[in-house]
Amino acid sequence: MKKKIFITLMFLLAVLIPNMAFAATGKIDTGDTAFILFSSALVMIMTPGLAFFYGGMVNGKNVISIMMQSFTIIALVSVQWVLFGFSLSFSGDTYHLIGNLHWAGLNNIGLGPDGTYSSTIPLLAFMVYQLMFAIITPALITGAFAERMRFSAFIVFTLIWTTLVYDPLAHWVWGNGGWLKNLGALDFAGGTVVHISSGVSGLVAALILGKRKNTKMVPHHMPMVLMGAAFLWFGWFGFNAGSALSVNGLAVNAFVVTNTAAAAASMGWVLTEWKVSGKPTLLGAVSGAVAGLVAITPAAGYVTAVSAIAIGVISGIICFTSVNYIKHKFGYDDSLDAFGIHGVGGTWGALATGLFATKAINPAGANGLFYGNPNQLLIQLTGVVTTYIFAGLMSFIILKFISLFMELRVTKEEEELGLDIVEHGEEAYNIGFKAFDFNQ
Repeated sequence: MKKKIFITLMFLLAVLIPNMAFAATGKIDTGDTAFILFSSALVMIMTPGLAFFYGGMVNGKNVISIMMQSFTIIALVSVQWVLFGFSLSFSGDTYHLIGNLHWAGLNNIGLGPDGTYSSTIPLLAFMVYQLMFAIITPALITGAFAERMRFSAFIVFTLIWTTLVYDPLAHWVWGNGGWLKNLGALDFAGGTVVHISSGVSGLVAALILGKRKNTKMVPHHMPMVLMGAAFLWFGWFGFNAGSALSVNGLAVNAFVVTNTAAAAASMGWVLTEWKVSGKPTLLGAVSGAVAGLVAITPAAGYVTAVSAIAIGVISGIICFTSVNYIKHKFGYDDSLDAFGIHGVGGTWGALATGLFATKAINPAGANGLFYGNPNQLLIQLTGVVTTYIFAGLMSFIILKFISLFMELRVTKEEEELGLDIVEHGEEAYNIGFKAFDFNQ
């Protein structure tokens, strides 16, 4: 019996990992590899940071729910990415739309560089770095339907959405042979792939699920929001600088413009808020910083620090306008402003890349409108419009399909009780905090 089990295990190993060899097509640079592994860890910590950021903004009876969603995504997408997500995104090319399954289960990857995506780092390091992007993208969507989606429906949606929306988009923009990459679209670290796709998908989900019973809520725990925002800002250095995939001047520039845009956007939001409402708020300061981080993401490897200031200030102003006016004008309940910040900020960032990009920063990129190349702005616009249509339509289809088999939304009574107790049987605060929960 033991012999049969041993033979079976050896057979499975031979089938599943036949080419996890030590052969390499290039020489590994230990400095670059350490940099990418550290950047991967930075991007990974952004998702728990997002859990705190969103957790502080929701009602006190829905904290466990929103944080559980972010943490679950880390586990769910990590497995999906290893089994087939990475392969669909980056292995080969099928009609310039999707990869193939050549790298499914991490087959045929080996432990060295591959020459296409990783000339100085192991392809496996590139894989785990890209994994962290695949994780945080669906986590961003949860802010749009916070406090009302069933956990079971959320899990199914996340798995299908990551496979049918994120993976193809990643291939279009970053995959070898992807049609937007071939077109010349610039997206250094995920303006379209991460932020526009999550923002638009979140808006569609919010519209399908409908409004919450009480939409006039304020954050129940601002210190938690600030801590989450700090983790996001910190992790974003890995998000953008790490996308250079090497320890070089481009990574340094991406680091500098990331910090600059976040700072400028925070100031832009707060000054606008102060002028409009008469009071500067901490929520406004951190929301502005996140808006700036979103906007600089696609441009980080192509623009100067002065351009980053312009991108940041404008993102703070337009995202403030989207969150405080456009949302109320059209009456949709984007609970934690996933579309208002990530969708709108990502759109501006992608278009701003077509304005401010310069080959003086990245010779492998392109010049934008302000550097004599108006065509780049049109290319960026093509990427934006395509992402809106694809992510929006696919999210609609996925949610409607899921609704045929299960309820998407909790009942009004369950919403009133709170998803922490109803869905998870836990409470975030068991020491009388409810007495201070002004949203009860």
